[in-house]
Amino acid sequence: MASYIGTATSRVDGRAKVTGGARYAGEFSVDGLVHGYIVESTIPKGRVARIDASEALGVSGVIDVLTYQNRPEMADDDKAYKDETAPENGSPYRPLFDDVIRFSGQPLALVLAEDWETARIAASMVKIEYQREPHVTDLYAQRSEAFVVEKPEKPRGDAAKAFAAAAVRHDAEYFIPSEYHNPMELFASTAVWDNGHLTVHDKTQGVQNVQQYLCGVFKMKADAISVMSPYMGGGFGSGLRPQYQVVLAVLGALALKRPVRVMLTRAQMYALGYRPATIERVAIGANRDGTLESMQHEAVSITSQYEEFSRNDIGWGNLLYKTPNAKFEHKLVKLDLPTSCDMRAPGAATGVYALECAMDELAVALKTDPVQLRLQCYSDRDQGEDVPYTSKRLRECYQQGAAAFGWDKRSAEPRSMRDGRELVGWGMATGVWEALQMPATVRIVLTANGHAEVATAASDIGTGTYTIMAQVTADMLGLPIENISVKLGDSTLPQCPLEGGSWIASSVCNAIANTANAVRGDILRLAQAMKDSPLADETVDDVALVDGKIASKRDASRSVSIASVMQSDNAERITREETNKPDEDKSHARNVHSAVFAEVKVDEELGVVRVTRIVDAVAAGRILNLKTARSQIMGGVVWGIGMALHEETLYDHRFGRVMNANIAEYHVPVNADIHDIEVIFVDEQDTLVNPLGIKGLGEIGIVGVAAAIANAVYHATGKRVRDLPITLDKVVQFEPTVAGLR
Repeated sequence: MASYIGTATSRVDGRAKVTGGARYAGEFSVDGLVHGYIVESTIPKGRVARIDASEALGVSGVIDVLTYQNRPEMADDDKAYKDETAPENGSPYRPLFDDVIRFSGQPLALVLAEDWETARIAASMVKIEYQREPHVTDLYAQRSEAFVVEKPEKPRGDAAKAFAAAAVRHDAEYFIPSEYHNPMELFASTAVWDNGHLTVHDKTQGVQNVQQYLCGVFKMKADAISVMSPYMGGGFGSGLRPQYQVVLAVLGALALKRPVRVMLTRAQMYALGYRPATIERVAIGANRDGTLESMQHEAVSITSQYEEFSRNDIGWGNLLYKTPNAKFEHKLVKLDLPTSCDMRAPGAATGVYALECAMDELAVALKTDPVQLRLQCYSDRDQGEDVPYTSKRLRECYQQGAAAFGWDKRSAEPRSMRDGRELVGWGMATGVWEALQMPATVRIVLTANGHAEVATAASDIGTGTYTIMAQVTADMLGLPIENISVKLGDSTLPQCPLEGGSWIASSVCNAIANTANAVRGDILRLAQAMKDSPLADETVDDVALVDGKIASKRDASRSVSIASVMQSDNAERITREETNKPDEDKSHARNVHSAVFAEVKVDEELGVVRVTRIVDAVAAGRILNLKTARSQIMGGVVWGIGMALHEETLYDHRFGRVMNANIAEYHVPVNADIHDIEVIFVDEQDTLVNPLGIKGLGEIGIVGVAAAIANAVYHATGKRVRDLPITLDKVVQFEPTVAGLR
């Protein structure tokens, strides 16, 4: 039987999704379902002076209006509201807890009605009076109030002194605005009350995280709440933390002792987390031959007034470019906004953008090729921890990506390449992310008829987790993939971490391998107990499960069908549950890498930028599924195009409010914006990162893309745009300068 691992296998859940058989959190309907609609704050800071819900309560079909004054009991300590991804410092937001207003769009009331339309209309009738307080939502206005966050990156040498003495210096700031996830599926929760037990259908990237959170918030025992999320229409980090609608749905169910659904509108989702706006300062000093003498990277990003959220923007240079002198500093500015949160490749998407633009600017100053500069500065070690990598095939990414792109045909001079009335620019950048792994437990039930069920509490957020789990299980048990069923997204299933950080594939699939090994051992013991067993002298390492049989690896003719083995013991099923614990060895760094090459065409008169080609060469260990892996990288590239040219949250700081809280005015790429994307998987066999050699793919696809496009825009126009997104007003007046270099 051919192996499934490494092939382009179609999604096993594909039919359910395209036929509507897959049900999402907002689609679970039960008898007596009540619909909730949220009334939001229209100010960013202050207190509620008065809530008048009398008019709303008079609407036919309205059952109740919950506020902080009449809601069911909730915990009153911060610990109860902490979840797996909550920032270490701060007090988590408590939905509908008190009269304090912390951000515009904060839920202040929940209208409960027999149908959604009635709830929405009644919500508009709830009158709220405020005690307003002065607010701040502008990063630049509050920059002087920034404070340093503790980060693991340690300084090396004297970066400032080395920079001052360097022959060539680059020092500039780059800006990334706040960005919102905007998944297609709106956040929703359906809480079903059943004689004291709650079954909560939630949009989440971690059912067990939400289950534990709800138990804490509502002081309930673990067996009193189950959380389900078998399908998720995109998360990208927005579903790592429990969002406020799940608390409101449970509040409604507890108050009415009826099932309650709360679904957010698109505009209401702009009161959730987001990628924080960040100012990145990068200062690099180099010798004339391109070797680095100094690197300084400072990030200033935003968080809420009540929590300190940050990710690692600043340490990626440690992993990519060798330099004896380095300094890194991450700062936060507190604003009257919701807490920022993880968004695809948090920290890397922003920090690497600044770093890779700075490296391109240094290449211009040195009059050297951008690829050659990166090879000149290439680091074979994680300089922060001073350890080698389990594997690093980044050189091969540069080589294969450049060859596929045709980089050798690039004319170095800005504005020197044209296609009719359009200027043509070629740029490139490096991508890097962590190859992470978390503890995970998997249960396998093998039945005598040759079918197996594999189960864990993981979520499939659209990445293809159902499929890779089926592939690995099929190979490990020697069964056709059609004989494998996968159960996910149920908090009562074996323990599994949140689906994020690109760690689920390695965590879960290595747990499958451990569990399948245990199943193989059970089958061997039963086979050896059979009369005249051909496997009597074999050990578990000497046999394999192949084509529905257990067979000797040394002599395939010595085999017994699994069905016969189980029948011999009257066993209807074999059940095993095993945990994969990641290697705690710190002697090697674990990372994935990429090289991104971009072509842009810029209308010389209008300044319109089109990304016409992208080549992304990725080294990410063992690729489990070529089809879904390519899809992941392509999705990341599309998002990188959006980051470079489209996405920007616009605030009216007078009101502390997002002004483009919709996907008409918050621009994201559409079909017409996307042209040729080529994905190359560079062969990388890693025997150290984990037993199966798997690294994650979800994040690496976006890292470096915005920088490659920005560098291509400079090459096309001669104008360096450092603040994203790169819109036509920023490039329409072409100025072939090398600003920021001296």
